[in-house]
Amino acid sequence: MSIPRATARLQFHKDFTLDDAVKVIDYYAALGVSHIYASPLLAARSGSMHGYDIVDPTRINPELGGEDALRRFVSRLREKGMGLIADIVPNHMGVSPENPWWQHVLEWGRLSPYAGWFDIDWQSADPALREKVLAPFLGQSYGDVLKAGEIKLQFDAQKGKIAAVYYAHHFPIAPVDYAKILHAAESPRLVDVVAAFEKIAVADSPQIQQENAEAASQLLRDAAASEQGLADIQGALAHFSETTPEGIDSLHELLESQHYRLTWWRNAAEEINWRRFFEVTDLAAVRVEQDSVFDATHALILRLYAEGLIDGVRIDHVDGLADPAAYCRKLRERLESLTVQRPAFLLRTSPYIIVEKILAPGEQLRTDWGVNGTTGYEFMDQVGALLHDPAGAQPLNALRAELGGSTTEFELEVRTARRQLLEENLVGEFDSLVRTLHTIARADLHTRDFSHAAIRRVLMELLIYFPVYRTYAGENGRDLLDQQVFEQAAMHARASLRPADRPLLDVLDKWLGGEAPHVHEQADVRNLCRRAITRFQQLTPPLAAKSVEDTAFYRYGRLLSRNEVGADPGQFALSLPEFHEACMQRARHFPNNLLATATHDHKRGEDVRTRLAVLSELPNEWADQVRNWFTLNAPLRTQVISEEGLPPITAPQPDDELMLYQMLVGAWPLDLSISDYAGIKAFAERIEGWQTKALREAKSTSSWVKPNEDYENACKNFLFAILDASGNGAFLNALLAWIRRIAPAGAVNSFTQTLLRLTSPGVPDLYQGTEFWDFSLVDPDNRRPVDYMARQNALHEMPPVISDPHRWQSGTLKQQIIRRTLQLRMREEELFGKGEYIPLEVEGSRANNVVAFMRRHEGKEIISIAARFPAKIIHPDMPAIPAHAWEDTVVTLPADARPEWLECLTETRITVNANRIALSDALHTLPVAVLYSG
Repeated sequence: MSIPRATARLQFHKDFTLDDAVKVIDYYAALGVSHIYASPLLAARSGSMHGYDIVDPTRINPELGGEDALRRFVSRLREKGMGLIADIVPNHMGVSPENPWWQHVLEWGRLSPYAGWFDIDWQSADPALREKVLAPFLGQSYGDVLKAGEIKLQFDAQKGKIAAVYYAHHFPIAPVDYAKILHAAESPRLVDVVAAFEKIAVADSPQIQQENAEAASQLLRDAAASEQGLADIQGALAHFSETTPEGIDSLHELLESQHYRLTWWRNAAEEINWRRFFEVTDLAAVRVEQDSVFDATHALILRLYAEGLIDGVRIDHVDGLADPAAYCRKLRERLESLTVQRPAFLLRTSPYIIVEKILAPGEQLRTDWGVNGTTGYEFMDQVGALLHDPAGAQPLNALRAELGGSTTEFELEVRTARRQLLEENLVGEFDSLVRTLHTIARADLHTRDFSHAAIRRVLMELLIYFPVYRTYAGENGRDLLDQQVFEQAAMHARASLRPADRPLLDVLDKWLGGEAPHVHEQADVRNLCRRAITRFQQLTPPLAAKSVEDTAFYRYGRLLSRNEVGADPGQFALSLPEFHEACMQRARHFPNNLLATATHDHKRGEDVRTRLAVLSELPNEWADQVRNWFTLNAPLRTQVISEEGLPPITAPQPDDELMLYQMLVGAWPLDLSISDYAGIKAFAERIEGWQTKALREAKSTSSWVKPNEDYENACKNFLFAILDASGNGAFLNALLAWIRRIAPAGAVNSFTQTLLRLTSPGVPDLYQGTEFWDFSLVDPDNRRPVDYMARQNALHEMPPVISDPHRWQSGTLKQQIIRRTLQLRMREEELFGKGEYIPLEVEGSRANNVVAFMRRHEGKEIISIAARFPAKIIHPDMPAIPAHAWEDTVVTLPADARPEWLECLTETRITVNANRIALSDALHTLPVAVLYSG
């Protein structure tokens, strides 16, 4: 099949290979999954646990078993009637020594055929970086590293290559410098070798230079084959040793002549002259918009599709590309052209293509990209917001303020973070765009008086108020949708600018896509405008992601269940009509969009979020608990110096303490008791990993660039102290009592979230292991090994129908709901894949406590009914709602609906009375129901 019925995301790495995955295919097939949705499979950096740092896109990662293992894996998938969706990474590559293309650029600079493959500014405004690549990989300043002897010349006898080695980093020496190095040996055995290397510089073309270099390297390899020759080579390198002042000077002079400039890693933010993935200096962006780069990086993926080894792709970070729409259309065209080559036993249908794309509130994916949809972050946001009671927002705001936390609204928190990032973390990218715009200004008499500083001020305000990840202007400028986005940003920026700068905002508007680049008469200005548009549109996505997900999410502690990838914590809740409208929009435009509730990138596991959502229903009770905990644990706080010269601060700060309690409440495993000291210690260690990352991402009291270890250690000590049962039993008893109070309601939310994902328009995605409870934390915690044996055993022992919710703590009840619903999807693919989405009206005193809709196609119908806001009507000990709690609440069906229905989870018959279904009948066993009539 082309369109998946349901996917299961698996995270591959050296400890979970393709052959390991073969062993779980039967399990996922029995569960009802149709496609495995794999993390990147191409060769990544050695030891990579995620696969997004690809170093060689021409082969399957050998750590996963290579292509032979892939074929074994796919063979087993085909035996079970299943397919494979591959995660591809077109935007960037890892820049380790294992990347031959990047190494070639370092070795040859602009003469490398790959020099244009990476987005490098070879004409940097910094004279020290002209024709060079910044290499910000040193652990301290260049002078200190050099003096300490940490950079050494090293000869590879097998390759005939010399490199400057700094721990795991290898920086190739330019072949034109080999003659100088080898000449220092003054060896007659190397005379011919030196002469061969001297020929490189006088060659007429880069191709001949590189051919001469290869011939000279062969002579060098031959010389190194003898003991005397190898000794001579090592003797030459000794003249560049750190053991003598002369050697250090010689090594420095040699390094300064290379095609790269070594520097401290902290300089990357301000001096970087090549585009990275976000602010990750280990990942270099590639210019996949060039045909040669596309062909080289996609050749293997295209072949795998033609051979029937994959059935579709997930495009990572599509907004990082120069032209996402053109890329997606090109990829679809190339894949579809290969469909006729696929094995005859596979249906000759279109490939399934989805994009990783964050959509802002109200933003829709473009319908002309030729993709099937997104990876489902927006659904994760919608279903999560649906489970939050809007009445909880104000009391939770008040609690945060009362405790001494920040009262800043989320939008202002984001703007503050954006300004900080532009001034500290993304300075190089920002300044590069400013320089481009200043060059455009200088090219016209009417704009040449706009200064670099003014352009920087105005551009910063525009970026700070930009409401979406990016726009998609091109050769013809912006379309109407992008124009609306730009006008919104410009309106807010204008209000924050001084009057003298406001006219410049209109000029930047034109240069950044308000006018089509081709309207400019000067060719150089046209090209500069194209470059400015591209750089602007490739700067806004990392700025948005880093300011929202990796900064503001860790500062804004109102309720962490809303701080999730794809979500806007400023939008506390979603109404039923808004949820229904989102589902209908998806059914109309992207019926095969992926539906996710957990991913490899999530900040909190799907069941952490559903449990925390209960706090929105009980904000006053929660406030009482937190006040008590703040009092109980006050003696465990300490005073630390945050910055030299400033007074000490309390550790943890109120916001950090409030967020910590939320994580403890949300992630506490259901089977963890106070008497389990080892279990609590292991849990505390996991929370500590989250806490340290959270403190650094917030960039308030600590950061990745400058960790405040005193504050971090104080927070760590506080965490372990409050979880010490021997010394803080009062807090732990209160904590567990509260968790027992809200856990059943959290489970109801989980079942609702699960059912909506499985029955709403779209393709449900199951993240590895989340068939049981998912109380995971931010990565790498959310990528921990999965106990598949337990899940397989539970599936094997699963009763034919769900009849008893009492044993819910193990998570097997969630697995049962998933399996039974996926089995129904398997039987009724057309109904779920193409069925109309019809919101159903709910009447009665508990109408706000349920969501219901119908899917209808060619005479077949299903009805999904799920409880929401269960905390005040739930059974106290289990995720079930007593029949009497529903009182008079009914779901109203269309006039032509069937009179008899089968509830598929419990296999009970439901009778319609006057086109109404009583919730006391439909939800008598479980808080969710799937009714079928076919």
